[in-house]
Amino acid sequence: MNVLLDHFSDFRDGFIGTVSITAVSTVIALVLGLVIAGFRVSPIPPLRWFGTAWVTLLRNTPLTLLFLVTTFVVPEILFPGMSAFVLGSLALGFYTSSFICEAVRSGINTVPLGQAEAARSLGMTFPQTLSLIVLPQATRTVLPPLSSILIALTKNSAIAGAFSVTELFGWQKLMGEEGYDIVPVFLWVALAYLVVTFTISGVFRLLERRMEVAR
Repeated sequence: MNVLLDHFSDFRDGFIGTVSITAVSTVIALVLGLVIAGFRVSPIPPLRWFGTAWVTLLRNTPLTLLFLVTTFVVPEILFPGMSAFVLGSLALGFYTSSFICEAVRSGINTVPLGQAEAARSLGMTFPQTLSLIVLPQATRTVLPPLSSILIALTKNSAIAGAFSVTELFGWQKLMGEEGYDIVPVFLWVALAYLVVTFTISGVFRLLERRMEVAR
């Protein structure tokens, strides 16, 4: 316990940092994932090509390399002075958006084609059909894989600690440098991550129960 109690303020800051970057990255990933999924199923070829390129590029790029590019290249070319937290959130959010896009697209494909055809016959546009007809029906299918993707995002946030972002991995490095036994340090870090991941799992289980259909 002395490892935690003697450095509780640093542990608290690391935990808050992990929760913060997870929350911000989740918002970025969800928004981009939904938009790119819409592009992937769009009737407009250039949008489909862009969506395919986005998913192919980001899913096949190592996350560490994406952090390197975002941290050291982007500030030099586009946004000088941007904080490490914002850059880390963008890297993590963009990377995860490609996985969310594919999960959403898979859910869209489970909706019978006749639903979209009926909407078009009523004069609804593609955005209206997607947002009002298709996505609400696809949500039940999307929730389970979405939960796994966001849990993976939480664990991937540990990489941000190597790029000057305050989070739990940074606290573990600090304790190691001060000569503390690595086993209890990793135990506290693991417990903290479990709190976050179990919270995400609980939220999605609640959503699944609320949206489940009796069979």
